[in-house]
Amino acid sequence: MKVSALLRKPPTVRLRITGLVLVPLAGLLALWVYAVVGAAEQVGDARQEQAADAGVRTPVTAVVDALQSERRAAAAFLAEPDETHTRALGDAVTASRTAAARLLLPGGRTVADTAGLPALATSRMNALTAALDNLAALRDRVTSGGAPWPAAYRGYTSAIEAALRTESALDGGPQLRLAVELAWAGEHLARQDALLTAAAWSGEFAPDQREQFAAAAAARQALQLTATADLTGPPRDAWRELAGGGALAALAGAERRAAASGVTAAEEPGEDGGTGARGRREPDTGEVTGGEWEQAAAPVRQGLAEVEQALRESVRRSGPGGPLAALTRPAGAAALLGLALIGVTLALTVRAGRSLVRDLAGLRTAALDIARRKLPGAMRALRAGQPVDVSAEAPELPPAPDEIGQVHDALATLHRAALRATAERAELAGGIARAYVSLARRSQALVNRQLALIDEMERHTAEPAALDELFRLDHLTTRMRRQAESLIILSGAASGRSWSHPVVMTSVVQAAVGEIEDYRRVAVPVLPDAALAGHVVADLTHLLAELLENATRFSPPHTWVRVSGERTGSDTFGYALRIEDSGLGMPPAELERANRRIRRPDCLDLLETDRLGLFVVGRLAARHGVRVELRPAPGSGVAALVLLPAGLVAAPVEPGPVRSGTVPSA
Repeated sequence: MKVSALLRKPPTVRLRITGLVLVPLAGLLALWVYAVVGAAEQVGDARQEQAADAGVRTPVTAVVDALQSERRAAAAFLAEPDETHTRALGDAVTASRTAAARLLLPGGRTVADTAGLPALATSRMNALTAALDNLAALRDRVTSGGAPWPAAYRGYTSAIEAALRTESALDGGPQLRLAVELAWAGEHLARQDALLTAAAWSGEFAPDQREQFAAAAAARQALQLTATADLTGPPRDAWRELAGGGALAALAGAERRAAASGVTAAEEPGEDGGTGARGRREPDTGEVTGGEWEQAAAPVRQGLAEVEQALRESVRRSGPGGPLAALTRPAGAAALLGLALIGVTLALTVRAGRSLVRDLAGLRTAALDIARRKLPGAMRALRAGQPVDVSAEAPELPPAPDEIGQVHDALATLHRAALRATAERAELAGGIARAYVSLARRSQALVNRQLALIDEMERHTAEPAALDELFRLDHLTTRMRRQAESLIILSGAASGRSWSHPVVMTSVVQAAVGEIEDYRRVAVPVLPDAALAGHVVADLTHLLAELLENATRFSPPHTWVRVSGERTGSDTFGYALRIEDSGLGMPPAELERANRRIRRPDCLDLLETDRLGLFVVGRLAARHGVRVELRPAPGSGVAALVLLPAGLVAAPVEPGPVRSGTVPSA
């Protein structure tokens, strides 16, 4: 019996989580994630490398080759601009422009923008396209004969360097870096070729050109040594074939002779059997002819290109061929195996998972129902003075068999405790409010009797000094009555005063002015013809008095507080009153807090006793649909805007004069 009861007991949350997640999935998930990440990285690297090679390296390499040929053709053209060299330069320019066009895409983009390259490669590609754009002006100067050879050499070399720097910035492995170094070596050999071509056809090898030639030769030899030291496989075989054939030694000898004695064009006799055009003469002893240089440089140029191509082909063959090829590797196989094991585990645990999800969803629904509907509704009812049955709102639940049910019980217990605490607080607040209202009513009755007695004394007193003292006492008593009414309003009761007929707006404002201490500072003009409904006269008078009190209290004593009013013509709000002071104003954050107190008078904060007047204003405004808003006044100070609903504004009447602090009664 005990064993069967134990078996029927629902498993705990901890046991469910351990059985569903920790035991079967911890190791498998780690293995699968590792395998998937490895396979994805291999596939991603392969795709990015293929995209970079096909979309960027190939066109950039074509640009380098085309610019090197154009630079050599420009050297020959500037030295001797005959028809042959002109045609050769035109063909080279066309080839360069065709190669450069492959770098551009519609919309001002380049091929680097679609290959997912690093930011450095993209920026260098932009620099390359800018250099190619600048090369157009140099071409015009070259073809017109206005560019000297040193300027043309610098311009073409700068563009080629930008292209090689772009290729250097592409992300690749050690083999690709070696290929780039060999490309730089080929560029230095091309610089030597261009320098010697210019010297051969011009018949002059200037000292600065000799220095450039020697520097290019030294750089090429250094790059060859560093780049070829780490070659393996087919690239190493290609380099050994080049180095073992004597081509490097022949090139080195031609470089020494050219640097020491210069270079001349190949012999081309003229029609009369003598010396031909400029630069075509018999070479001096030690000079290198153009044909000799080309015979020495061509094998090295071709060999470097073959080694570079072998490096790139080696990288393509060694990289993963795509997603299917990656899956055949250990990381891909582990990813497939892990995925299969995880699928089997999930299939076995789905039944228990559904039960757990169902229980948690029920707990969530219950918690949201309490938080969003039951508890707020009960609190609103308690604040409104309606009775709430705690047992019906949060009934006792039977003992729960598992942790989720126990959490549900704890939530219900918390709900009952919150309801009891709210009911006790509402009962206490109601008792306090009733006590305040009772005390305020008593004070209000005494104040009204005192006002009646003062009125009678004023009518029977003729002495000016005594009459002035009675007027001051009348004003003080009127302010006392307003304070008592404020306590009644904050307690949620009505003030007790009302009028049976409309009262002109000017009289209402003057009565409000009479209920504040510093009434002499308030300037009240004759307002436009309008009257206020009698049942709201007392509350609006009190509301305006609170706003006027704030205006006089928070502005310098030598300044005026101005009241203005006008009809709005709106169907919603029929009349607007504006109370404006000349004080220091309020910061925007404090002004927003004050408006929030007016808009939400139910959120009374008894700790902010210096702002209770704003809560009184908010209670009175909410009672009659009046809109009150505090705004910055022009210049300085604060302006209070009071918008009266159209239903409260009546046609003007003739009620007779109104004394400060009083309004004609029914």
